[in-house]
Amino acid sequence: MDKKDFWYDLPEELIAQEPIEPRDASRLMLLDKNTGEIRHAQFRDILSELRAGDCLVLNDTKVLPARLYGIKEETGARVEFLLLKTDGNDEWECVCGPGKRAKEGARFTFGDGILHCEVVRVLENGNRIARFEYDGVFYEVLDRIGEMPLPHYITHELKDKDRYQTVYARERGSAAAPTAGLHFTPELLSQIEQSGVKIARVTLHVGLGTFRPVKAEKIEDHVMHSEFYTVSEEAARLINETKAAGGRIIAVGTTCCRTLESAADENGRLEPKAENTSIFIYPGYRFKCIDALITNFHLPESTLIMLVSALAGRENVLNAYAEAIRERYRFFSFGDAMFIS
Repeated sequence: MDKKDFWYDLPEELIAQEPIEPRDASRLMLLDKNTGEIRHAQFRDILSELRAGDCLVLNDTKVLPARLYGIKEETGARVEFLLLKTDGNDEWECVCGPGKRAKEGARFTFGDGILHCEVVRVLENGNRIARFEYDGVFYEVLDRIGEMPLPHYITHELKDKDRYQTVYARERGSAAAPTAGLHFTPELLSQIEQSGVKIARVTLHVGLGTFRPVKAEKIEDHVMHSEFYTVSEEAARLINETKAAGGRIIAVGTTCCRTLESAADENGRLEPKAENTSIFIYPGYRFKCIDALITNFHLPESTLIMLVSALAGRENVLNAYAEAIRERYRFFSFGDAMFIS
């Protein structure tokens, strides 16, 4: 398939710049993956779309305030560091900009001296390995001086860091939020559980590759980024029990979808796992585990709109996106949601 098969025109004013309050007041498009039928609701109405015996699967990853602005000790030049992943020994792989100021051996200071680093290696992909020095607990320092790594299309300042976190985030490690989960409130999750729906939690740490454009004209030639995920014994048990009893597995977000499809065997059964996945889901893919998906509206020609098209059909998805534009839905990370079932 061609990349251009997943293009649509989006008016810039429909790109949501700020989260809606309260979280569950966003709009919800309901899309029947078999017929293409569309209905409109509010997100809190998801309660009436779920059935006792279903299993709702959440990604409990927590976004790091991973954007830091450093001052080069030798020259005073300002350089942005975006922390991607760590080996656990105070060395982080980072994206630096401008990179020419962050050569091997360069030293930087952050937050008026409460954090320092030295660039110890330049990788083939242009990223840097930086070794950090600090007093106390690194993540507490990061909470004090780091900024949330919002996507490039969000230009407004985020006043409350927690609005780029799900209410159930607990496992630190993401460079971006699993945004389909931003619509849930603690109260809504409690109501869902009380209605007889099981809730399972998995973890996938979202990488910057989420925003990386597809450059290959033939999508089959695109090389997917790798991300680390874990499926616990409890999550595997809940999901397997649900499938055995005939309930639906409903993934909250494309990250949950990719986790479950990576971890499932050919019969859709899960075993506990902790490993990397670079699964690329596009039309023609046969889903093994999930039955339904809660997701936001995604960028044109992105791997995420391709995944959604694999589940609901490309024509159905593009028709739904055209309807969302006509109805003035809000798009992307802070935008409205879609339930595909």
